[in-house]
Amino acid sequence: MNQTVPSKARSTIIRSWLIGVALILLFIWSLSGLKFEGIQEYGFQVMASIWEGFTHPDWDYVYLPDGEDLLRGLLETLTISILGTFISAFLCIPFAFWASANMSRLRAISGSGKFVLTVIRVFPEIIMAILFIVAVGPGAFAGVLALGVHSIGMLAKLYSETIEAVDDGPREALQACGASKLQVLRFAVLPQVIPQFISYALYRFEINIRSATVLGLVGAGGIGTPLLFALQTRNWSRVGIILLGIVVLVVIIDLISGWLRRRII
Repeated sequence: MNQTVPSKARSTIIRSWLIGVALILLFIWSLSGLKFEGIQEYGFQVMASIWEGFTHPDWDYVYLPDGEDLLRGLLETLTISILGTFISAFLCIPFAFWASANMSRLRAISGSGKFVLTVIRVFPEIIMAILFIVAVGPGAFAGVLALGVHSIGMLAKLYSETIEAVDDGPREALQACGASKLQVLRFAVLPQVIPQFISYALYRFEINIRSATVLGLVGAGGIGTPLLFALQTRNWSRVGIILLGIVVLVVIIDLISGWLRRRII
């Protein structure tokens, strides 16, 4: 017995060292693929201009009565995030029950649902946005569809894990009383999972706020479009005020969402 414990400890140490060496070798191999040719000739001058724009933002761009401004761009970004989250929060529910192992007797059914959700999650929001821009044209509608479809994959995965973790006691009690599947779902499953569903939807809304700012870079609406124009024209003061507005919007949404999640759960 005394010889077994040291042998197990040695094997654990050896395995840990092997994993550490493998990670170090993987990191070195990853660095070998990078080609750093040094800072460009005007690199420091450009960096100084960027810093100057960030420290002296274009406050006049906050509100322009006759054209696009920061407030309108942030409002459109917020609208895209809200609509995209609403679409995904409801459409992902059937996928979540499909992928839940405890909602079907055959593993093949839940396995196929998990596979479909994995396929949906493969494509990032920006790829979805490009596809929907080709289908429906540039603008906020393409951004809403991109966020909505992409979020289905992640939200449904989280929802299915919540469904699989429900207490089987209430469900078995109703089944023993002769309740139908719909009654079991309504009175035994949904009351347990709805608070967590709402919490996950709020968390996804926080992520969608950030994603919506990026979608505008490819023409899917939101504040990303004027940000791209400002970057292309090297209008760093305009870039600075746009980034400042994004920071303020994200912080406010995070505070509100966190407060709501604490009240729900």
